[in-house]
Amino acid sequence: MLVAAGIALTSAGHYLTPPEFMLWHNIFQRLYYLPIVYAAVSFGWTGGLAAALASALCYIPHILLTWAHTHYSMTQYAEIVLFFLVGAVTGVLSDRERKREEELRSAAVQLSKANRDLQESFEQIKRADRLSAIGELSASLAHEVRNPLASIAGAAEIVDERSSPEEIREFRGIILKECRRLNRLLTSLLDFARPRQPQFQDVELARVFDSVVDLWGHSAGKSGVSIVQEIEPGLPRLACDAEQLTQVILNLVINATQAMPAGGRIVMAARRQGAETRIEIRDQGVGIPESDMDKIFNPFYTTKDDGTGLGLSVVHQIVTQHGGTVAAEHNAGGGMTFVLLFPGHSRGKAA
Repeated sequence: MLVAAGIALTSAGHYLTPPEFMLWHNIFQRLYYLPIVYAAVSFGWTGGLAAALASALCYIPHILLTWAHTHYSMTQYAEIVLFFLVGAVTGVLSDRERKREEELRSAAVQLSKANRDLQESFEQIKRADRLSAIGELSASLAHEVRNPLASIAGAAEIVDERSSPEEIREFRGIILKECRRLNRLLTSLLDFARPRQPQFQDVELARVFDSVVDLWGHSAGKSGVSIVQEIEPGLPRLACDAEQLTQVILNLVINATQAMPAGGRIVMAARRQGAETRIEIRDQGVGIPESDMDKIFNPFYTTKDDGTGLGLSVVHQIVTQHGGTVAAEHNAGGGMTFVLLFPGHSRGKAA
């Protein structure tokens, strides 16, 4: 409709304008290009040629009536050839652009579908991974519970009225030891399964380190292990749950002590690292085999005969709840370093 109206109005201008007004005739002559280009852009090369043909049919009678016997008529016929040329070229370019847009739209739809499929596959993998983790958890828990129960049952069967007091004390010790082991396992499992949300407050890391030394320093000393603190001067307080952070560091220090049967030194260090607070627990122990490095934070994974395999899992869980990360590194001179990174330093004054 707009194309037809444009051609009609332009043609009317030609026919109604006297021949002596050449400037206006030149303007009307150029105005034909507007509907031709519009038709080409909207409908492609066919629309452009159709508009050019309609313009030519409307304009040629005016040429024959007004300038048939003048040289000016030849330039008008040449202009008509340009009508077709502009309509065809513009239409072809428009068709290419339209085809490209369609290809891009189709590619966007395919990418969107691929993204949905990928998301669904990712969710299925996560569900399968959770099911696998539950299966491993159940199998490990059954194994961990079965061994103490077997020891308790065996000791209880052996003890009878004819047992000597020494035997009774021995088997009673076995039963109590295995009961404590089961209690420790269940406590660790509950800590892992139902972690308490951290209660954040401004904490001086020196006080946390002192608490760990108070709790474990005596036991470490009996094993020939010394605990050293290295805190960067002026280190700001850390916004964290003091009780949970103490639990994390104490767990790592106990593990480090157990990894040094011949004694040695444990370093608890804290310093700034950019916008983060970095805490390190370094030991001189036997280290962790490279093949086990990707498993150490898995629930129930342990290399200790009497370990529950939940200690490092709880550490990882607590640090993650604080928005931080935990990683293990091999020391150049032997032993391990566990690195805790917490976002920001803290609020409040420096330690």
